[in-house]
Amino acid sequence: MKTNAMRILDSLSIPYSVHTYQWDEEHLDAVHAAESAGLDPERVYKTIVMRNSGKRIFVFCLPAEFGISLKKARALTSSREIDLIRMDELLPLTGYIRGGCSPLGMRKHYPTYISDLASLEETIFVSGGQRGIQIELRPDDLARAAEAEFADFI
Repeated sequence: MKTNAMRILDSLSIPYSVHTYQWDEEHLDAVHAAESAGLDPERVYKTIVMRNSGKRIFVFCLPAEFGISLKKARALTSSREIDLIRMDELLPLTGYIRGGCSPLGMRKHYPTYISDLASLEETIFVSGGQRGIQIELRPDDLARAAEAEFADFI
């Protein structure tokens, strides 16, 4: 079954591979997803959605084991304050649920940033838009498909 993320990649003729795994409702974090799929957590990128004090939404993709530096995120987005959206806002804003949020195919396009660490890898993995699905692709291809830019925010 094709997800919105896969359809976008197909429409842009971007090569990718799909990796599936058994997900667990108790452990929806990216590190657990990487372990369950037998993937290197340094190459599995999670998608974090944040809102600034001006109510603008931003999307960040970063390695599973890392966190966002709020100071760097504020500077990057020219925001006085920035914080995670509430979990009950994820589906209405993105069309995705926790554990299956992809930077590709959200309901609306938001400014999207990929950690500049991705450029050190030949390929990375991002959620395919459903729990239990990871998509492997080149970082530059992800940036093109997500209309994202590489940045330092870790």
